Amino acid sequence: MQTAYLFDAIRTPRGKARPTGALYSVPPLRLVTTLLASLGQRTHLDPAWVDDLLLGCVTAVGEQGGNLARAALLAAGWPHPVPGLQLNRFCASGLEAINLAAAKVRAGWADLVLAGGVESMSRTPMGADGGALAEDVALREAVGIVPQGVSADLLATLEGFSRPALDEYALYSQTRAAAAAANGYFRSLTPVLDEEGRPLLAHDEHLRPDTTLEKLAALAPAFAQMGAQFDRLALRAYPQLSAVRHDHTAGNSSGMVDGAALVLVGSREAGARMGLPPRARILAAATVGSEPTLMLTGPAPAAKRALRQAGMSVSDVDLWEVNEAFAAVVLKFMRDMGLRDLGNINVNGGAIALGHPLGATGAILVGTALDELERRGLNTALVTLCAAGGMGIATILERL
Repeated sequence: MQTAYLFDAIRTPRGKARPTGALYSVPPLRLVTTLLASLGQRTHLDPAWVDDLLLGCVTAVGEQGGNLARAALLAAGWPHPVPGLQLNRFCASGLEAINLAAAKVRAGWADLVLAGGVESMSRTPMGADGGALAEDVALREAVGIVPQGVSADLLATLEGFSRPALDEYALYSQTRAAAAAANGYFRSLTPVLDEEGRPLLAHDEHLRPDTTLEKLAALAPAFAQMGAQFDRLALRAYPQLSAVRHDHTAGNSSGMVDGAALVLVGSREAGARMGLPPRARILAAATVGSEPTLMLTGPAPAAKRALRQAGMSVSDVDLWEVNEAFAAVVLKFMRDMGLRDLGNINVNGGAIALGHPLGATGAILVGTALDELERRGLNTALVTLCAAGGMGIATILERL
């Protein structure tokens, strides 16, 4: 088996997913072509060397439907022999694209693959694609599928995570992300330009550096209204509870944003041909299913499986990137993995502060981890996300 190396990682800023957001006017196609152009400038990449583009996207309808990867290659003027694939493992899609690229390289079926994801949540609202998990009433009743926000509140209730604990973690995310942005730690970020070449957005727009615990505590529960309809399914699955506490808010849940990210994955020979030294290698990757009502507990078993594959233990990981879908997800992960403090977890903040562009987030986290390993001179990082329907994914990187 060949080794799969990471040669570069690049992402757009994350724009607020609303009509007033800076990226609302930018179709998802252009978010991807922006990165293709920027990557070429950064690496002097010859597009003819690329064997495939794998692109995660969760809400694949309308202008995000069809095969956006192939459309972006054609729009960017890339050579016709370079194919494209669009895939959906819900919030794990961007990282799954990278893992599939690594698998192709390891198997010798490809030498150089671009992988990542895109999501324009302002232009294509979450849930617009429907699907059985969202719309098949019989399935929802039989399996006990509830909205993710209700699952997050159920998780916090089961684990005894209080509203102050959730808000304290949210403040940690905001504080760390604000410091990282102010100090230029996000080296993988590239601006999105308008058609005249002027910057539309050059920084992450969702940040709230003035966040305080008092402001967080004043926010109303975000999922109590959903709970009025779906709590009964949650309590049917977990009858030891008398009620679900609805403690997640807009302040301690991930923000909805627009964004895209790409990672260049290849063999050592491909790097030599490009004249690019590898920045890291992928040591292991894993995906798991988890209980679908609770839904959000997949990161720990996925991480444990990846660690077993790599012959590593928890103490061998220098940095953890755990997607902040909700504050309770990170707190649960820490408990399950035996991590006692936040010293090396989401050290530059996460989706609570910066936003979660569904199909792109996994690839964004790889770039964030890689940049921070290099900045600190550390060796290993584990990236993990939960995903709708009850799934988890994890990937271990080793800096070179």
